[in-house]
Amino acid sequence: MLGALALTAGYYAYPQGHLILWCVIGASSAAAIVLGVRTHRPRRRLPWWLLAAGNLVFAAGGALYSGFHLVNGLLQIAGVVLLVRAMTGGRDRSSLVDSLIVTLGVGLLSWIFLIGPYAVAPDLSLLEKVVSVSCPLSDVLLLAVVFRLVGAARRSPAVVLLAAGCAGLLAADASYGVRQLGDSWRDGGPIDLGWIIFYTCWGLAALHPSMVRLTEPQVVREGEVSGRRLTVLALSAAIAPAVLLVETLRGAVRDGVVIAVLSTLIFALVLTRLAGVVNRHRQALARERGLREAANALLLASDVAAVVAAVRTAVNDLLPAGTPHAVLFTESGCPRGTGIRLVEVDRLDVPPGQLTGFRRALCAPLALSGAPRSGTGLGSLVVAADDAELAVLHWPVEALAAKAALALERIALTGEINRRTGEEYFRTLVQNNSDLIFIVEDHNLIGYASPSAVAAIGAEPAGTNLVDLVEPGDRLMAVQLLDLVRSGGYRADTVDWRLRMTDGTVIQVEVSCRDLRADPTVRGLVVTLRDVTERRRLERELTLQSFQDPLTGLANRVLFQERAGQAVARSHRSGQGTGVLLVDLDDFKELNDTLGHASGDELLAVVAGRLAEALGPEHTIARLGGDEFAALVEDVPGPGELERVAERVLLVLGEPARVGEHTVHVRASIGLALAVEAVDGEDLVRQADLALYAAKGAGKGHWRRYQSELHTAAVQRLMLRGELERAVERGEFAVHFQPIVALAAGTTVGFEALVRWDHPDRGLLAPIHFIGAAEESGLIVPMGGFVLREAVATAGQWYRQCLNGTAQAPYVSVNVSARQFRLPGFVDAVREELMRQGLPPHLLMLEITESLLLRDDDRIWAELQELRSTGVRVAIDDFGTGYSSLSYLRQVPIDVLKIDKSFVDTASSSPRQQALVEGIVRLADTLGLVVVAEGIEGEAERDLLIRAGCPYGQGYLFARPMPYADTVRWLFPDRVAA
Repeated sequence: MLGALALTAGYYAYPQGHLILWCVIGASSAAAIVLGVRTHRPRRRLPWWLLAAGNLVFAAGGALYSGFHLVNGLLQIAGVVLLVRAMTGGRDRSSLVDSLIVTLGVGLLSWIFLIGPYAVAPDLSLLEKVVSVSCPLSDVLLLAVVFRLVGAARRSPAVVLLAAGCAGLLAADASYGVRQLGDSWRDGGPIDLGWIIFYTCWGLAALHPSMVRLTEPQVVREGEVSGRRLTVLALSAAIAPAVLLVETLRGAVRDGVVIAVLSTLIFALVLTRLAGVVNRHRQALARERGLREAANALLLASDVAAVVAAVRTAVNDLLPAGTPHAVLFTESGCPRGTGIRLVEVDRLDVPPGQLTGFRRALCAPLALSGAPRSGTGLGSLVVAADDAELAVLHWPVEALAAKAALALERIALTGEINRRTGEEYFRTLVQNNSDLIFIVEDHNLIGYASPSAVAAIGAEPAGTNLVDLVEPGDRLMAVQLLDLVRSGGYRADTVDWRLRMTDGTVIQVEVSCRDLRADPTVRGLVVTLRDVTERRRLERELTLQSFQDPLTGLANRVLFQERAGQAVARSHRSGQGTGVLLVDLDDFKELNDTLGHASGDELLAVVAGRLAEALGPEHTIARLGGDEFAALVEDVPGPGELERVAERVLLVLGEPARVGEHTVHVRASIGLALAVEAVDGEDLVRQADLALYAAKGAGKGHWRRYQSELHTAAVQRLMLRGELERAVERGEFAVHFQPIVALAAGTTVGFEALVRWDHPDRGLLAPIHFIGAAEESGLIVPMGGFVLREAVATAGQWYRQCLNGTAQAPYVSVNVSARQFRLPGFVDAVREELMRQGLPPHLLMLEITESLLLRDDDRIWAELQELRSTGVRVAIDDFGTGYSSLSYLRQVPIDVLKIDKSFVDTASSSPRQQALVEGIVRLADTLGLVVVAEGIEGEAERDLLIRAGCPYGQGYLFARPMPYADTVRWLFPDRVAA
């Protein structure tokens, strides 16, 4: 500073040395800038090198050639622009708009007083005009970038000196230009003082330490507009109107076009500035709303992870959707200082790769003002994003950091309170816990015993060897466990010890142990003993029950499967035969429903006893569930021996059994399988189950041994079931009708509807081929619904055709499965179908099986009665083949009794069967029931039934089942012939 004053004094004191001193002043300014750069080492040096070069060229231009001013102006403008970009990254749009407003206002004055006159001066050459115009033009541009620098940078001596130097330069250049136009310029005048101020201030700016901040990234506060700045903007915007007013008052507007253009540009810039203010206000409201939501989330956060998640969510919401960004919490603090900073990413102490792709980041310390750190392990909040986004995130991130620090402090304090509360809680818990808790020191000596342990042992055990309290048989195990815990090989598995109490009783305790020797508050092994004597006793009982059937005392399915697997494995190793018998009681469900569940359970117990008697204790007998039993027979020489065992079982079970007040005859079906064809126990049981299915199909009271063909049959059944499902979906079923005739007269009174399957490959199939699979799979329900609808529709057509003649309309008889009848709404569905087809109810008869009537089901009987009340008749189909009970014929609401074909076939050759048929007919006549005989195939059978008094029958003797078209010809032969 003193040197600058001395050079200034010499400059004015010795006019003859102006040129030399002028060069010395300019060179000293450039040297000061170079010295300042080397001394303070700013992050970016190029801007200062350009400023130094510009000052040096400026000094040379004043001494040698004025054309250098064009070059020095470009260097100075470039240097200041680089300073602005180093601080703002080119994102301070508001400052750019403000600088343009000021530039346009000052530029208008420069045009009027300098640029315009130079451009039209007749005494200047083109080169002189270019040089003369470039000086004020570069001054205007320098003013723009310096104004933007002042708006972007924080107040510092270096910024003030640069602005002051720029002001001196502009004042001197403007005065110089005016004097040049008036031909009154002289060296050494007061105007030179402005340039000297410029040189001095810029040199001092580089020498001041604050110059390094001009190349550091800074947060741009676009929303902040000071009063001085508003004043400058207002004055700049008012220059054009003021000039226009002055020129108008003088009587001639010489620069109207320039004034109009610049006024329009300034007006557009002002509107742009206002739009930016409105947009920033809208963004500020959105950020404030996001911060409120973040504050609520941080208030609810219960751990550090929740705080981190809340902050990440808040930053993501504060940024536009899809904006690349990164949020990190670091243990280290921010570089230089404690406040929020905009720093280069490479200066942050973060894990490699965490901030890849980002140049700058906001770093805010996580600390409460005036409060100590609470040991959360999170020192700073780092947010990295694009420079433009960081500009608007400064104060939100600062607020987030403060709120996050507060949340972390709260969590730490809450954790400390909980820890202390937990200590009190666990201290109270230990004092009142029934478990025996010991702290065991070296050599297994007890250092502490809980009150419950003291009470159990009867004396203070401190100093006693814990192993001495254990029963002798478990002491070795106790020593090994304690040694294992100390060696670190213990895996928290519990073991049981036996412990002798003070009263002499021995209890079983569950032992868990933890090594807390490193904990200064414990310094030992924590051994917890829990009395599990009663629990272990119950576990043994439950284990026994889990393998035993509670009703019969036999093994259950789980135990049987386990032993079957073991037996098969032994059989494969030794070659000894092993077999399985699956025993299923025939008609048990009907008996259970008829006599009651108590009688059924009693019968199961009787069967279990007989099986044990027949097979002996050397074989495993089990009840698998319901009425299904199994026997595992080992050391079987061959299939013949297993078959003899099955015969013996059938013989023993076939003897009459007394159940309560009833004597019942038990029949069973048995499936046999040998281990030689089985992979494991499960496979062996599955093979026996297939054999049992075959035995059931062969009739009751039989046994069948597994053959490979049974597996094929099972596969075929599965395929048949799949084909049936597709047939139902595709509607491949048809209904044929077999006439029911009056045996004496030979006239047709009705038809029985019989379903047929129009198989795409096998042709038309009778029910015997698929009805069983339909019953098992439940497809009988949709199939039965189809038959009922078709039968009622067909009977409706017969009825309408008979109305046109004298013939009596035949009724239609439809078989209804028990599953179909039990469907809710079945009766309503029948009534709706009758109404839809216009068929009188008395022309419909529903055939049900005896099994439907075996339960005393009030709902079933009520629905039967409801059907009959509408006029629909009810028949029992295949009477005598099921669990027949003549008492039902007096109670159930039925109208017709259909005698099964098996009775009709043998009646003509067996006097006993003939007498039985006659008895059924007489009984039905006594009860007011109509009898229909099924399966009549010969005239002898027909004549016998007529003599027995049976009025109606059906069978191949009269006609085979026929489609609807044939029934029309059957009923109305004359009409068809005509």
